[in-house]
Amino acid sequence: MTAQKGAAFLLKIGDGNSPIAYETVAGLRTTQMTVNGDTVVVTHKQSGGWRDLLSGAGTRSVSVSASGIFLGSDAEGSVRGHALAGTLANYELSFEDGAKMRGQFLVQRLDYAGDFNGERTYALQLESSGEVVPA
Repeated sequence: MTAQKGAAFLLKIGDGNSPIAYETVAGLRTTQMTVNGDTVVVTHKQSGGWRDLLSGAGTRSVSVSASGIFLGSDAEGSVRGHALAGTLANYELSFEDGAKMRGQFLVQRLDYAGDFNGERTYALQLESSGEVVPA
């Protein structure tokens, strides 16, 4: 596997239409994705002192963090609208090698910051609802 550019790790939001078209949430400087899996421990006396886990059990989720410069794009406006309404939206994560992941996410947190003579920045946290699948 070759190294990939972080600038090509993009967060996109769906337009709500069918079929869904995705638009890049512009101005991102950093994007991070975490895949979480709650484990179900089934350790017993015959485990020999080692922990045993049940495969395929537990709750899985995907968390996405991103931050960047506020540009006032339509995609940023959609993210803000969903954050204020507390509604789910379709998002896509795309990578430099062409791989994509899609699913519904809730905006868990949206922060704006700015200072005198500086740019206005934002940071957001998304949490998955339902299955996140390769696209």
